Amino acid sequence: MSRVLALWCPDWPAVAAAAAADLPPTHPVAVTSGNRVIACSAPARADGVRRGLRRRESQARCPRLHVVAADPDRDARLFEPVASAVDAVAPGVEVLRPGLVVLSARGVARYFGSEEAAAERLVDQVSAVGVECQVGIADQLSTAVIAARRATLVPPGEGAAFLASLPMRELAAEPSLAAPHRGELVDLLHRLGLRTIGSFAALSAGDVASRFGTDAVLAHRAARGEPERPPSGRSLPPDLEVEERCDPVIERVDAAAFAGRALAEKLHRTLSDAAVACTRLSISASTGNGEQLSRIWRCAEPLTPEATADRVRWQLDGWLTGRSEKRPTAGIAVLRLEPVEVVAAGALQLGLWGGVGDQDERARRALVRVQGLLGGEAVQVGVLSGGRGPAERITLLPLGDELIPRNDPSEPWPGTLPEPAPAAVLTAYPEVWMSDERGIAVTVTERGVFSAPPARLRWGSREWAVCGWAGPWPVDERWWDPPAARTAARAQVLLEESRALLVICTAGRWSVEGIYE
Repeated sequence: MSRVLALWCPDWPAVAAAAAADLPPTHPVAVTSGNRVIACSAPARADGVRRGLRRRESQARCPRLHVVAADPDRDARLFEPVASAVDAVAPGVEVLRPGLVVLSARGVARYFGSEEAAAERLVDQVSAVGVECQVGIADQLSTAVIAARRATLVPPGEGAAFLASLPMRELAAEPSLAAPHRGELVDLLHRLGLRTIGSFAALSAGDVASRFGTDAVLAHRAARGEPERPPSGRSLPPDLEVEERCDPVIERVDAAAFAGRALAEKLHRTLSDAAVACTRLSISASTGNGEQLSRIWRCAEPLTPEATADRVRWQLDGWLTGRSEKRPTAGIAVLRLEPVEVVAAGALQLGLWGGVGDQDERARRALVRVQGLLGGEAVQVGVLSGGRGPAERITLLPLGDELIPRNDPSEPWPGTLPEPAPAAVLTAYPEVWMSDERGIAVTVTERGVFSAPPARLRWGSREWAVCGWAGPWPVDERWWDPPAARTAARAQVLLEESRALLVICTAGRWSVEGIYE
């Protein structure tokens, strides 16, 4: 069985910020983005600083706090000495993100005699460059990363047992292994009563797939300790690597970033022609003195051209300006990008015409032709928008227009309907009758709760027993503008025969807004 070793440097953005400012490890440091703390050092946490705090509040809790803005380039540049230190004793290192690397545990365990000895040797190796780290080993990649956060070596075959008692948030704790919206999935599962990874793993795979979607299936496999992704998604087509000979040699980071972006675009044109997308990328460079540099980056999702260019820039910055012992003695003469693992291009979520293959381009041309025959408004594209109800969260725009939503989805929307969205959204809003056990109409009170527990729902000539419900979620919109003001409340109701509806109460009357399947 192939085992995975994960090496994790806690609070890496804060550690890198402290190193860049030449601060001692005992000085509290916080890294902010959007005026909120996204990472902080252990001394800062000891003074009450936490992720998610506003900058002003964190400084109030810790007056001597050193606050810096998030800088991915800084994190990657200062992590290169750590990656080089690991690579010196355990070749085959893959960088998931600055602060976290993984490698096969088999070779390093055999070389040092045991997994325990290998873990101790790697911790000592990283400590020699002045950085603290923790090591975890397990059968699967995500399990090893979670184990590294607890400095645990999970015995073979016991990954599921190790994960079972851990809280659900652990499945979303590492962004490099999860889809962007994994946190929303975890919140939804928590509201449904699934508090631990073991309770989630106990669900059947079919139920998870039909109810929650693709990312939930991946999280479910991780929760069960099952293989998540094979070492190679498919056999590599020939001639995918791209190379750039630099004349004159590159010695400055800005010139390296420019060359890296051009090479990234060239790589993705090659991948598009082969109808594949890259999930593991090897970045290699040769210097004017013949030195060979190489590093592999692994990603949870297929790389886009922008994500590839970012990783190339980070890596070149680390090589050219980092403090690693392997820092080149001359400028970069040859830069090479080579996919190590690829998947079908359809896995790259760029939309229908995201430039991943000829089929998308043919579809775009066909829709433009339809638009020319029927008019500009005839072909529309949906864009995620801000809003509370499912219909409000989609903005339809004509094909070719700039995809700007009607309302900003990143803004807070109190009363937003939680996931999942209904499978069908109704525009006619057919009226229904909902009553309690005594046949008295159920409404929503001024306090935003049901006037009585729902027991029956009648829609036209059909009537069902209400087996369960969620909500209500009150909506009080534009109260300052009486003509446009709206007061309503949404609720999800589960009926017998496994039917589920999204209903909305307006002025004491219930109507159907959506149907779940």
